Amino acid sequence: MVVQQHRSGGGARAVCALAAMGVMAAAAGCSGGGGDRAAADDRAGPGAVEAVRQAAAVLTGADAGDASSARVTGKPGGKDGAEGSPAQAGARAGAGTRAGAGRKAGAGRKAGAGTTAKVNTSMETAAGGTRVTIRGRGTYDFRSRSGRLKVVLPQDAVGKEEHLPITELLAPGALYMMNRGAGVPKDKWVRIDTTALADGNLVTGGATDPMAAAELLLGARAVTYLGESDLAGVTVRHYRGTTDIGRAARQVPAASRGALTAAAKGFRTDTVPFDAYLDEQGRLRKVRHRFSFANEGPAVEVVSTTLLYGFGVPVSVKIPAGRDIYTGEIRQGQQP
Repeated sequence: MVVQQHRSGGGARAVCALAAMGVMAAAAGCSGGGGDRAAADDRAGPGAVEAVRQAAAVLTGADAGDASSARVTGKPGGKDGAEGSPAQAGARAGAGTRAGAGRKAGAGRKAGAGTTAKVNTSMETAAGGTRVTIRGRGTYDFRSRSGRLKVVLPQDAVGKEEHLPITELLAPGALYMMNRGAGVPKDKWVRIDTTALADGNLVTGGATDPMAAAELLLGARAVTYLGESDLAGVTVRHYRGTTDIGRAARQVPAASRGALTAAAKGFRTDTVPFDAYLDEQGRLRKVRHRFSFANEGPAVEVVSTTLLYGFGVPVSVKIPAGRDIYTGEIRQGQQP
């Protein structure tokens, strides 16, 4: 398992940023479980890397980059790159996806087609031997980099039977939350500068910003194609690999790279394992990232999943006015 450590020396602090929402009250002494490292089949190669990066580029408006430097994961003893080899098999498997995604990256982005979607999120963390899952649901517009989520806290996560859902507005460089914490008036929002967060809001809000989830895939280096599967009635291609936060930050447009740049600086190791699922049109349908942090004790693992569907849905996000934003003290680890 790849371990990421907070440069400030408090690895669990990044995970426990969730405690600021009252979610991870039990995070002290938490320990992480190992991620699913199921054996892949033997199809892999630059084609798989390109397919994943291109799907991310469609949503983010970034350049998919050159996959030629990607590491090929082939069948032991096989000759990667030879005709009929595992590398070639992976390239062929991703060829249709790359072609569809490439067309969509041009015409699709220009027309704005498919750049809005319904979103389901989940974030699972091991804390004190107990797995805590935070779930979200909403919509997101990849053109304006804005969205609205309702995040539901698990029962007893902060020592109470019931908790008000947290409404989150996602915007470039900012996260707005209502029902954020004790002491915040019910009609006020709390604004967080995501470019100032050590994790770039990859885990702080209890849901990874859908744009950041896609942007991370631009840094994909080692990808293995696992075959086709069914996702809610849609045939998808499953890819597994690792991505580099720093590389991804360099790929996104300069005007929107603040949060990922912050995350790249905030971790000692940039490498993040992922599973990505692309449909037959090359669109990203689901992505799961495994963020691992090391403190003085055992590693802490956060598994963040983003599911995209209902492409083209109308999305309306109204950013709160200054008078509606609370600037007073928030009591950590509590909910109103």
